[in-house]
Amino acid sequence: MNIEQNKNEDAMKMAISRMNQQLQKIYEAGGKARIEKQHKQGKMTARERIAYLVDPGRPVFEIGAFAGYEMFEEYGGCPAGGVIAVLAYVSGRLCLIAANDATVKAGAWFSITGKKNLRLQEMAMENRVPIIYLVDSAGVFLPMQDEIFPDKEHFGRIFRNNAVLSSMGVPQIAAVMGSCVAGGAYLPIMSDEAIIVDGSGSIFLAGPFLVKAAIGEKVDKETLGGATTHTEISGIADYKVPDDKAALDKIKHLVDKMGHCNKAGFDRISPREPKKAKELLNCILTPGNTKPYDMMHIIESLVDHSELVEYKAGYGKTIICAYARIDGWAVGIVANQRKVVKAKKGEMQFGGVIYSDSADKAARFIMNCNQKKIPLVFLQDVTGFMVGSRSEQGGIIKDGAKMVNAVANSVVPKFTVIIGNSYGAGNYAMCGKAYDPRLIIAWPTAKIAVMGGDQAASTLLQIQIASLKKQGKKITTAKEKELLEKITQRYEHQTIPYYAAARLWVDAIIEPVETRKILSMGIEMASHAPITKTFNPGVIQT
Repeated sequence: MNIEQNKNEDAMKMAISRMNQQLQKIYEAGGKARIEKQHKQGKMTARERIAYLVDPGRPVFEIGAFAGYEMFEEYGGCPAGGVIAVLAYVSGRLCLIAANDATVKAGAWFSITGKKNLRLQEMAMENRVPIIYLVDSAGVFLPMQDEIFPDKEHFGRIFRNNAVLSSMGVPQIAAVMGSCVAGGAYLPIMSDEAIIVDGSGSIFLAGPFLVKAAIGEKVDKETLGGATTHTEISGIADYKVPDDKAALDKIKHLVDKMGHCNKAGFDRISPREPKKAKELLNCILTPGNTKPYDMMHIIESLVDHSELVEYKAGYGKTIICAYARIDGWAVGIVANQRKVVKAKKGEMQFGGVIYSDSADKAARFIMNCNQKKIPLVFLQDVTGFMVGSRSEQGGIIKDGAKMVNAVANSVVPKFTVIIGNSYGAGNYAMCGKAYDPRLIIAWPTAKIAVMGGDQAASTLLQIQIASLKKQGKKITTAKEKELLEKITQRYEHQTIPYYAAARLWVDAIIEPVETRKILSMGIEMASHAPITKTFNPGVIQT
């Protein structure tokens, strides 16, 4: 390893350390006092419940750990969006799990809580993977009711999705391990089977205080909606259990008996570790991702035996397209090449930029993968499409549209890893969140924005200066510099991966060495859903 690689590794390890420090704070959830209160009530925390439920020694992928990060500060924050979500194995079966965190505002739903739950249900629908709900929630967070209650992507969509999942035959199991009130009471009943913990679990549309206020009836919590009421009188719940562990054991037994559906038929053979050590992934990007590098080094540290078959290797060199295997799974890789390359006529091309020939090549490759039922993996480090008169006259918009069309209409599952830059239309063409990747993950080095920081700050500065001049204000050189610094700082903050993860533009920020494992889990998840559509790209100009 040379000096530059050592520097790169140090910078990446620092970035990973910062990420892990933030995660440790998130794992504290509502704080030690609230965790202790939960324990005194005889209840496990959301993370403890998940740890007990999943198969020991098998991989667990947490989704949306940074949801709500640095948001809702006026309400004391909302760590992990108030709900813990994972993709993991339960009784040998890959499942999605959503567990309300009652240490965060009693498990009440913020806007980001709803968005995170909907993302998990979307994944269950797309991949036909069983979903387990561990319910312990006070319902909608009333100070934000206008941002969580009425719209299409708000709270009510959860129950609509319960019904759709049921119609699709996707198993849903709910365990009521605490409060389950108001509209939330529909979730366990719209699941296939419902478990309730005696003494701590309760289900009702309105609690004792609201019942007294509404109709004058005095009734205690257990009589109104406790475990005995709902397993022996109303019949709403299917199983009454004495404590959290018994509820989780019941789930394990239920999952263990589930039948198996048809699979998608993606090709998989015995995995082989890459020849290049996965730790080399930490040594490739320079601090701030300021220098070109060869994307091939990253690919070779991810794929089985570091082997790949490159498609059109001599054409469209700013995008690498290749067939390979990841943990035994056959994949098609579409990756931005960051090093400076020679084009067909000998001129040099900027790394990370999509040119017409690269877009054309990628579109054709994506079509091939759809034809052969090969999942697609996108490795993003893209600054956008090439601009200028030569590119415009050469049809860059037409070729870019071709690639976007192929990505949008692709019927094989897509997986996206944001390694570095993810700017402008390059984000779209390389399967950003708007293009339905089954999983979208980011390295700590990721940056997501409409354009690079310098260009954006300069553009925003000119707009602000023009506005101030219209108001008759004089702009000195010092004032212009001050404005630029403020704009740059604000814009750069909005491009960092934590900002994106807080809003669920990405499912997770991960250590580079975890990339291969998570992609393999994602493909296994996607393999549960047979491909029923035929690839039809619609109208593509040639």
